[in-house]
Amino acid sequence: MTEIPERRHALPASFRSSRRRLLRRAPAALALLGAAGSALLAGCERSPSAAAFKSLDITGADYARQLALTDARTEQPFLLSNLKGKVAVVFFGYTQCPDVCPTTLTALAETQRLLGPDGQRLVGVFVTVDPKRDTAPLMKAYVGSFSPDWVPLRGSADEVAAAAREFKIFYREVPGKTESSYTIDHTAASFVFDPQGKVRLYVRHNTPPADLAADIRTLLAQAG
Repeated sequence: MTEIPERRHALPASFRSSRRRLLRRAPAALALLGAAGSALLAGCERSPSAAAFKSLDITGADYARQLALTDARTEQPFLLSNLKGKVAVVFFGYTQCPDVCPTTLTALAETQRLLGPDGQRLVGVFVTVDPKRDTAPLMKAYVGSFSPDWVPLRGSADEVAAAAREFKIFYREVPGKTESSYTIDHTAASFVFDPQGKVRLYVRHNTPPADLAADIRTLLAQAG
């Protein structure tokens, strides 16, 4: 799988002020989100259920099978199997990302709202690709500002790199004006796991929340 990352330059003053601006703009921004196009992914198979998903069906993929990092809320080891019984949406990013990351998490929060009572069965999982700056307290505060029940994950540089390889995630540092002001180009897509803990969907950036909510309802209906 090859993703073309988007380059980001200016950093926000703080993630709180950035999120407030995004939330004010969310209704108009979400209305402009377009449907994602189709693409071929290596190692993917169509779901045997032949369910009509709006996102890309990667049921049976030979990647994104495991995720073993540290939960920044508890600083304890985390495994995807911890979330069995729920639909998990996994996204790789970093807290100082100026737009793609907070926009994605804002859209995921809207997806959860659209699901109504079923929203309690959806968990967002945010994996940092910036372990040097994204400390456990910062990760906990950042992800918690979108939902206190979502999972912020971090690890050593080697652990994050291994997780990114498992998910076929691209990321690289882009130098800034100072040593600590770098930005990061990274894959801007999410992965959806069904209640059995199996990867099922590849969700492109800017997928409308209503489309993702429809896909999650389908997964929940399949799980019973």
